[in-house]
Amino acid sequence: MTVFVLASQSPARLGVLRNAGVEPVVRVSHVDEDVVAEALPPGTPPDRVVIELARAKALEVAGQLAGDPAFTDSVVVGCDSMLLVDGVLQGKPLTPEVARERWAEMAGRSADLLTGHCVLRLTAGEIVGEAADCSSTTVHFAKPEPAELDAYIATGEPLQVAGSFTLDGMGGWFVDKIDGDPSSVIGIGLPLVRRLLADVGVGIARLWVGGRA
Repeated sequence: MTVFVLASQSPARLGVLRNAGVEPVVRVSHVDEDVVAEALPPGTPPDRVVIELARAKALEVAGQLAGDPAFTDSVVVGCDSMLLVDGVLQGKPLTPEVARERWAEMAGRSADLLTGHCVLRLTAGEIVGEAADCSSTTVHFAKPEPAELDAYIATGEPLQVAGSFTLDGMGGWFVDKIDGDPSSVIGIGLPLVRRLLADVGVGIARLWVGGRA
């Protein structure tokens, strides 16, 4: 059976996969996202930035698995999400001050959540297939009341997530609607991953718990 390896410590991504019938092995990459992004050529399109970040994470984890017989037949999936606001990519705010600035920019507006995906197929420790792409979903934000925003930031939830919000957590109260794939906004787009897996020769039913396809 092909082993599905998630190159992310995100509990949201893990939850999406489990709810969709996949029990992945989690391996955390140690990629410095800022270093990878800064090494890209000036003017790199936003979608290419998130794809390259996802690829760097997948490659780093694939290196961790080299020589381990448990992963002789496996796929490694790396993801990276950023919010595109006025042509500028926004990652994790990390501090309450930055989260507040971000919300001042996006409240009552719409922005595009870009999620880069990279799938690597491994056979006997060697990468034998690669497929990568980006999904884009437009998020329409509400205008939280000042007290609501203070309370939300105080929870700490928006500090460690791209765009300073979640769709599947408390941030969902402040999202009016989305145009696109909700699983991609949570962090891993199921329709896109299914297509990328097919591109490297792996059918999704083969990865479901108890699957035989």
